[in-house]
Formats: sequence, C-alpha cells, structure tokens
Amino acid sequence: MTEHVKIRQIGNSLGVVLSKELLVKLRVGKGDDLFVVETPDGVELRPYDPELKRQLDAGRSIAKRYRNALRELAK
Repeated sequence: MTEHVKIRQIGNSLGVVLSKELLVKLRVGKGDDLFVVETPDGVELRPYDPELKRQLDAGRSIAKRYRNALRELAK
C-alpha cells in the first residue's frame, strides 16, 4: 500500500494526518503510540509494542557494548 500524506502545521508542531483506511490497517486510533522504525528501504510506522521496544533497546545495548568486535566481524 502506498499513500500520499502531507506535512501540516498542528499547533506549534508539524505532523501528518493518516487516512481512516491506514489507521484500520495499522490497528491504531486516536491517542495510540506508533514506532518509527528505520529500515534499509526507508522508515516504517508500526503500532507501539512494549516487547518490540524491549528488543530494540536490547539490540542497541549489545551493538554499543560490542561495537569494536562487530566492526571487526564486518570486515
């Protein structure tokens, strides 16, 4: 699915308005949180999932802790 959205002024911030169809697909509504996840293809919007947050935090911690070893393995 591809959908065009426009960045709009919302109060003192900027935001996008998501169509009802997209909200249904994401299974989110007013007041829900979303993750913005960077991928090799760009960014994705995903419904907030505490388990995913825990996994992402753990991955960042491991990557930071073993940065040098991972850099060597990537050669």
